[in-house]
Amino acid sequence: MFDIFYSPKFIKEYRRLPVQIQEMAEQKEKLFRFNPFDPRLKTHKLSGKLRGCWAFSINHNYRIIFTFESEKEIRFHTIGTHSIYTGHTKLT
Repeated sequence: MFDIFYSPKFIKEYRRLPVQIQEMAEQKEKLFRFNPFDPRLKTHKLSGKLRGCWAFSINHNYRIIFTFESEKEIRFHTIGTHSIYTGHTKLT
């Protein structure tokens, strides 16, 4: 199982999500903790300005961008619609 750390940006964005999306995100995180590459998550490596980052799907519209910090530690950087891929040059 992985330890997940949340960036301040992620926490702020998460709180702004509709409750239904928050609940979906929590269910997907449970899957993710045991297997970040579970096919239901559609985990994929990112490129371009987000090279070195990964993302997985909450549903058709919402994603979480994350990085592997170590063998057992993951940091969630941002959460939102597909638009989170554009305009993000710095993740904290």
